[in-house]
Amino acid sequence: MIRKKLSPRQKMINLMYVVLMAMLALNVSSDVLEGFKLVDEGLNRTKVNSATQNEAIYKELEAAMKQNPEKTRQWYKKAQQVRQMSDSLYSFAENLKWEIVREADGDDADLNDIEGRDNLEAATHVMLAPGIGKGGKLKKAIESYREGITAMINDEAQKKMIKSNLSTDVPKKAKLLGKNWQEYMFENTPVVAAVTLLTKLQTDVRHAEGEMLHQLVANIDVKDVRVNEIQALVIPTSQTVVRGGKFSAQIIMAAVDTTQRPEIYVGNTLLKSENGRYETICGSTGDFSLRGYLVMKNGNGETIRREFSQPYTVVEPSATVSATMMNVLYAGYQNPISVSVPGVPNNKISLSMTNGHLTKKDGGNYVAVPSKVGEDVTFTVTAQNEGRQQEMGKFTFHVRKLPDPTGFIDVPDGKGSTNRFKGGRISKQAIVSAGGIGAAIDDGLLNISFRVIGFQIRFMDNMGNVVPEVSNSASFTANQLARIRSLTRGKLFNISEIRVVGPDGIERTLKTPVEVLIN
Repeated sequence: MIRKKLSPRQKMINLMYVVLMAMLALNVSSDVLEGFKLVDEGLNRTKVNSATQNEAIYKELEAAMKQNPEKTRQWYKKAQQVRQMSDSLYSFAENLKWEIVREADGDDADLNDIEGRDNLEAATHVMLAPGIGKGGKLKKAIESYREGITAMINDEAQKKMIKSNLSTDVPKKAKLLGKNWQEYMFENTPVVAAVTLLTKLQTDVRHAEGEMLHQLVANIDVKDVRVNEIQALVIPTSQTVVRGGKFSAQIIMAAVDTTQRPEIYVGNTLLKSENGRYETICGSTGDFSLRGYLVMKNGNGETIRREFSQPYTVVEPSATVSATMMNVLYAGYQNPISVSVPGVPNNKISLSMTNGHLTKKDGGNYVAVPSKVGEDVTFTVTAQNEGRQQEMGKFTFHVRKLPDPTGFIDVPDGKGSTNRFKGGRISKQAIVSAGGIGAAIDDGLLNISFRVIGFQIRFMDNMGNVVPEVSNSASFTANQLARIRSLTRGKLFNISEIRVVGPDGIERTLKTPVEVLIN
């Protein structure tokens, strides 16, 4: 691209335009400068007032710390943290103000009487000079302070206000010109304006500090319960105590202040307990009452006395053990057992037994398997009470051999299930389809299956002779099935000598046969 060469006259006009724009930029109105001074004076008065109010709150916190350090310590420490953070940023801004004024007026500069108020280079040099400018450091300090303070404040409206006052965001116009925050604030800014901006920052710091302090004081006040009536209360762990156990009760004055305990008298004896807990071993049964009174001083130094009385009952140790399915135990069988102790959770209860072994299931449920028939089982119940094991009772059960089961043939009912045929009329097809026999205790209380290991079927031939056919399993043999198929309607046979083994491992032969009449 060919550039057109400017004439000497055009060059002179362009140069004069540049000089004129520079002169206009430097010609800051004295009224504007005076206005900045007035604003700075007003901001200084505001920050002094804020600092005075903040100092009063610090003294209030110190007094509270001396009076009740346990309650105040947490909030007092946070207040000291807030003071250190605020003073650090405030001092940094103060030092920057002096550096800018000295840059403009020399070493004899007076912050309260600035001569070079319209100086446009001093603030630019102090804040933006390459390598030594402190504008970026100030921005980071403001952001760090803002995040630290707002992290401690719970009120969202307060957070929003403080974030707005201490914002380091750059306006859209400045962004379009490619300026960062420090350039936008201090580039070609008159000294008086730069000082005023830093004074505003100090005012915002004292304001944020004050907001935080007010919240800390409020947090201390939240710990005080305001009431218009005071009552003595006894809170027992339980009003029913097992003999040998411990009666435990919390004695308080409502509302209670955990940092200031009243004097507690049980009867006329002072209770020496840091947390107001009273305990005594209960050696006999019956109804009892815990009586006494509380003494403490109110805010005016007046002595308050409140009586208390709390009844409680001491009972004998008790527990229950019951057989879940039956009233007796069967040897060799897994008898379901449940155990409970009134007022004691299942995980605090233990159960042991003689003449057999126990298996714990869920909750208070066990499975007991007695070993010997005719020898009683004794269950012992213990419970963890006040950190020690206490026996709650012994319970004795008789041990029986499992009763004999009943033989049967499983016959389909046409609905996908089977019925236990125990004798009577039945079709040949139903018997053949069953394929064998079974045995079980099925009396409405127990439902215990036995394993069939053999049986015989007694048939009658045409001469009236008994013809036995033996099976050494639970299934019909081929000969048995052939004879059943050959029977005509009205013919009778019986299944006898049924040999079974139960869950107790005992082999037995059933005395009662299964009588079958072909239908």
